[in-house]
Amino acid sequence: MFIGKYNRSVILTYIGVGIAFLGVALVLAGHTALAMICLILAGICDLFDGVIARRCKRDEVAKEFGIQIDSLADVIDFLTLPSVLGLYLTSGVRVFRYPILLLYILCGIIRLAWFNTSAATEGVRSHYDGLPVTYSALILPVLWVILKYVGSVLTMTVVSGIWAAAYIVMGLLFILNVKVPKPRGIWYGVLGILAVGVTVLILL
Repeated sequence: MFIGKYNRSVILTYIGVGIAFLGVALVLAGHTALAMICLILAGICDLFDGVIARRCKRDEVAKEFGIQIDSLADVIDFLTLPSVLGLYLTSGVRVFRYPILLLYILCGIIRLAWFNTSAATEGVRSHYDGLPVTYSALILPVLWVILKYVGSVLTMTVVSGIWAAAYIVMGLLFILNVKVPKPRGIWYGVLGILAVGVTVLILL
């Protein structure tokens, strides 16, 4: 009746999009800390959706759909939500925040398109080309916690400048030809524990 796939191989991807959309709404309502937690949760969904998908019996169409829907979801989860957060976090740098966040978005979609192209032509690989956009769900919350505890001694302009620099660096790393190892085995547990710890520190 419907086109697309709706089984458990993609369910976490869809949940992640819903969480990211909630995060955008929370930023607009002024609840940036909760929005940052939504970014973390979206990252957890992305971390484990591939694990679940690989355990599902899928034909080639389902596998290709999974690749495409994952990248489309990443646009919402790790480009749109962080950019909306960035409008608040970089407010102290005034008009400069707009080209900075545009750079972040453009680099992100270029990286996602390159990933899809590589996935279609090179098969399973042990590393990523360029920093995955999903790492924004780790970098931004960790920086939030750091600035939460040291930012009180800095001016708003300096704090905004730090956030702006973070977005620039992430954007450039998205498209730089660097090899980033894929998380495997114990790293799933480590990243999960780190996500819980950072979430607690944001809420304190």
